[in-house]
Amino acid sequence: MTVTALLAWLITGLVVGGLAHLLVPGRQRIGILLTLLFGIVGALVGGIVTAAIIGAGHFIITFIVSLVVAALLIAAVSHPRGRRYVQGRRRRVLR
Repeated sequence: MTVTALLAWLITGLVVGGLAHLLVPGRQRIGILLTLLFGIVGALVGGIVTAAIIGAGHFIITFIVSLVVAALLIAAVSHPRGRRYVQGRRRRVLR
């Protein structure tokens, strides 16, 4: 892994974070910095996974995998599964 490839994944991660934020339905209660951080993490994970499986040089596939990983991270953080309790009664969370 070269420094140039790492920098390319970081810059791609900024774009991936913004697009992943748009792909996740509903309102996300996370800020832009966390969204961009998830995009960078998604780009790094996507780059490493695709390079390990099919080799380097597949930008489109790496981009798609990065987008999916970032969207899953955003969805997991902004839409937690669980129940909320209000004054001792269980209330369903609207999704």
